[in-house]
Amino acid sequence: MLIKKNTNLGKIKKILYINLLILFLIFPFKIYSDDIVQGTKTNIKILDKISSKNELIKLNNGQELLYKDLLIKSMKCTNSQFDDNPEITAYLQVKDLINQNNDDVFVFNDWMFSSSPSIIPFDHPVYDIWLVGCY
Repeated sequence: MLIKKNTNLGKIKKILYINLLILFLIFPFKIYSDDIVQGTKTNIKILDKISSKNELIKLNNGQELLYKDLLIKSMKCTNSQFDDNPEITAYLQVKDLINQNNDDVFVFNDWMFSSSPSIIPFDHPVYDIWLVGCY
């Protein structure tokens, strides 16, 4: 008894692979997501706990800003384009200039989230910082 191989199945696979290759070459898929937008400016609100006054500060990403006793630098900010609940994130570095013991140590050096500021809170006895926007 002769065993007959199914050569049609091999031809079908070959045609399928060629069609998929052509599809990927004609319609390249995006690796990154369209719902995240990089910003050049970061808006934060700073609350002075002693005077109970808050102030809106606009930071250019990559530049340092001296605000009273704090040296604040926004490294990067991203803004999602969700319609119902936008998420704004920013990477901030904050130094306390009054603390002379740790001149090179940041009080805060991490990502900050606008929707959940308590995930990684900015902990300072005099000031509070909230992320407001990324433009």
